[in-house]
Amino acid sequence: MLKCIAVDDEPLALGLLCSFIEKTPFLNLTASFSSGIKAMEMLHGEQVDLIFLDIQMPDLTGIQMARLLEGQPGSGKPRVIFTTAFNNFALEGYKVDALDYLLKPFDYEEFLKAANKARAYAELIRPQVPAVTSIVEEDGYIFLKVEYQLVRVAVKDILYIEGLKDYVKVYLENTDKPLLTLTSLKALEQKLPAKKFMRIHRSYIISLDKVSAVTKNSLTIAEQTITIGELYKDAFSAYLSKWM
Repeated sequence: MLKCIAVDDEPLALGLLCSFIEKTPFLNLTASFSSGIKAMEMLHGEQVDLIFLDIQMPDLTGIQMARLLEGQPGSGKPRVIFTTAFNNFALEGYKVDALDYLLKPFDYEEFLKAANKARAYAELIRPQVPAVTSIVEEDGYIFLKVEYQLVRVAVKDILYIEGLKDYVKVYLENTDKPLLTLTSLKALEQKLPAKKFMRIHRSYIISLDKVSAVTKNSLTIAEQTITIGELYKDAFSAYLSKWM
């Protein structure tokens, strides 16, 4: 959700703008103002992501307000989408780094196009959620970023993990389809408990508790045969020697 405010000295225009904001699922209308000065007072005490801002206002124009916001210290300044009945302010809007410029009268389709620009910008600068979050030792689970959500995975359910070019596949007990997450095998290896998991191939990490059979060059987990890479044979043999 993007927190936003609407500023316009014309009641009808302000009402229409607010109605457009309220019908847009990813926008949250924090407040609306008919005065730029009143809006600035509010912004001194509360942070918003986006301002829909009329340019022609009597007390403080939208351009002046945008310049004041640009001059404020600190990060997290709100982005501005100008709304105006005049088409001669585009250059001024560019100078204050406005995100977009809506020419009145505009319809909801035009409004939504500008709002989507704000959403795309917010997603671009938002800190990325890591594909794998750290294990919570006492509960024994990790979170994997799968498509657009974080999926909680019990460590005890992991059979083995296969590394692909840009992704890894996490194979689980009692689940036919593996979880596909955008991360590296090395990053995931660092999150898993070393006593329970071992890298046995450049493309595989296995759960030691799930190994059902071992040969000289391979092992079996859940009827899947996995080759033990040359670089990893000594470490795996050392592990096996403790139980022989």
